[in-house]
Amino acid sequence: MGHLDLIRILKFLPGIILGLTIHEFSHAYIARQCGDKTSSEQGRVSLNPFKHIDFLGFAVLLFAGFGWAKPVQFNEQNLRKPQTDIMKIAVAGPLSNALIAILISFLYTFFDLFIKGHGAGLRILNDITLYAIYLNWGLFVFNLIPIPPLDGSHLLLNYFRKFPDLHAKMVRYGSLIFFALILIMLVTKIDILPIWPVIKFLGNGCLDLFHNLLH
Repeated sequence: MGHLDLIRILKFLPGIILGLTIHEFSHAYIARQCGDKTSSEQGRVSLNPFKHIDFLGFAVLLFAGFGWAKPVQFNEQNLRKPQTDIMKIAVAGPLSNALIAILISFLYTFFDLFIKGHGAGLRILNDITLYAIYLNWGLFVFNLIPIPPLDGSHLLLNYFRKFPDLHAKMVRYGSLIFFALILIMLVTKIDILPIWPVIKFLGNGCLDLFHNLLH
């Protein structure tokens, strides 16, 4: 690993740890609020990163740009309104990342004069903050892709639960398709899932909006 790679990873860490932790906490919290205590009993309604981070998935994320956290488990039989509660649990994670990105964008813009100083420490803080903004927009956009096992798939597949065999096939083959796409992207460097333009649009747009409002 080169010196520059190590610096990049260190700047990357705060934003991704924050994003993954809040993402999984939000899933677990909403599941508990909807009547299921599975995640609570497993200690997942927690802001402790170690409760949520899968270390293999985290390592892959750092070096390959794609990874995973520990999935939050819930028993849909315990949910008060399974059809709608499943969707609430699914969107809770990505929406929490969007809120984090918006909040950090506001703080970044508000303290713009302070963090754009010439000192090395302020430049590092500037980079860490920008990484956190775009990483959380990335978690928001990426997880809304409607392909299993991503959160967005629950919004699509929820309507097929009345047909168990079809639902099971969609989950099984959808996951295989997803991992095949990721493998192709990593090997060929072809952006089959062009999410970066969306992330850039959201990140730049949010920063521009707050800049215009606060300056």
